Amino acid sequence: MAGACVASPLCTWLVAACVTGAWDKERPKGVQWARKRRAAVRRGRESSKGLISAFYGSGIQGLMSSFEPCPEFYSSSRNASVFFGENGFSLFGAWKPENSRSQRRTARSPAGQAMAVAVTPAKEVAGKKRTPTKQRRVVVTGMGVVSPLGHDPDVFYDNLLDGASGISEIETFDCASYPTRIAGEIKSFSTDGWVAPKLSKRMDKFMLYLLTAGKKALAYGGVTEEVMSQVDKTKCGVLIGSAMGGMKVFNDAIEALRVSYKKMNPFCVPFATTNMGSAMLAMDLGWMGPNYSISTACATSNFCILNAANHIIRGEANMMLCGGSDAAIIPIGLGGFVACRALSQRNNDPTKASRPWDIDRDGFVMGEGAGVLLLEELEHAKQRGAKIYAEFLGGSFTCDAYHMTEPHPEGTGIVLCIEKALLESGVAREDVNYVNAHATSTLSGDLKEYQALIRCFGQNPELHVNSTKSMIGHLLGAAGAVEAVATVMAIQTGWVHPNVNLENPEKSVDVKVLVGSRKKRLDVKAALSNSFGFGGHNSSILFAPYN
Repeated sequence: MAGACVASPLCTWLVAACVTGAWDKERPKGVQWARKRRAAVRRGRESSKGLISAFYGSGIQGLMSSFEPCPEFYSSSRNASVFFGENGFSLFGAWKPENSRSQRRTARSPAGQAMAVAVTPAKEVAGKKRTPTKQRRVVVTGMGVVSPLGHDPDVFYDNLLDGASGISEIETFDCASYPTRIAGEIKSFSTDGWVAPKLSKRMDKFMLYLLTAGKKALAYGGVTEEVMSQVDKTKCGVLIGSAMGGMKVFNDAIEALRVSYKKMNPFCVPFATTNMGSAMLAMDLGWMGPNYSISTACATSNFCILNAANHIIRGEANMMLCGGSDAAIIPIGLGGFVACRALSQRNNDPTKASRPWDIDRDGFVMGEGAGVLLLEELEHAKQRGAKIYAEFLGGSFTCDAYHMTEPHPEGTGIVLCIEKALLESGVAREDVNYVNAHATSTLSGDLKEYQALIRCFGQNPELHVNSTKSMIGHLLGAAGAVEAVATVMAIQTGWVHPNVNLENPEKSVDVKVLVGSRKKRLDVKAALSNSFGFGGHNSSILFAPYN
């Protein structure tokens, strides 16, 4: 294996929208001292001393050669070299000599070094002196997206600004007997130029989306072959998670097992696990820094992004590819959420089905895709002449500790999460004038989040709130990363996208806070992006223009 996996369940079958409500407490005040406060908080903290071993394998060849299929699996007698190539292979091209086993051993870190696990920073201990350290700032220098509205950040965001909908009837399988027959399904997708054809036929779509979005984030960030040859790959990591993992691969294995274990795909276990996408991307790139996955239902992406940033802040990495990917629009995925009675059944009008905060909403709409951010240490980015799209300010995690699927009735978890995110990032509440909400179009979830936002930012007359899910549906573990791309694009373009289908708002909702049916010009000062998931997982992250 090429990376250490902290959270890698085989398949987390049921995840969806879970939001909470309101809790008020003293917030930080002031505008000018935000960055100084952020630095002071970071200086007052010691890095976590909990360590895990860093595993360095012989690369993807070693992984694949360990899984020789049974003879019955193949219809022909061709050996493994047909699949892997005579000289081995790379996900995106021929195997390079410099990636040989001996040279990769030479490039390893010295014996005894270990990689620290990213954790939510501990609070300051009153009266205890800390050793001052220079604050490392984190910026966004690249973005990649695979979504129902496009596979390029600019195309994707232009479609959002136009109010286009990526929700339609499901075409990949016959779902005529299901009460829900619509989704944010990706209709056109190609891995050409990004993933080796032979490999793309074996992988689950969640891994294909992940690999493609990850490579596109590098391309969007100007990380050329020349740049790659100059960076310290021991300080480059990948942290891209998934809520559901390789559901299709695992489901196909179960069907094969009904006949015989000899018919099972020998890659069914590794290709179903949530960590393998990050691991295989790292193997191809030769990135030997932090590498694992996190699976916290629909909050997955934000957890990955914040932990990736923490690795950079602590000096464990200079560059991190981070985000999430999911592809659960298959019979078992759709059936599972139907059983939860969580999905919209507006089959006759798919584009109107996802309608956050509208009184006629009847559940969320499943989506699929991947979002990846390239986070980079500021000085490292400046040194290579990278374009900086936004600055990552910080964030926080909390848990409702209340119910598997229901939001806390008093909203303690989400408000605590937002308040902690503001504190950790040193951002004053009056500076946050844009929120990309988790709002999934569920009856209780939308209102609980809205109430929490008003509780935290109700005194801010410049607050603007929207929901990307109104146009692409709920991408589960990928939702937070795709919405982070939308948030950064809002900062870059000076436009926030509309809330479509908000035709009859809830009476308790102030429409002045919500973006209307058309895009709106906004000079974003600081932007908050929320993601919540089954299990009571709450996450909030903050971005701002780079100055």
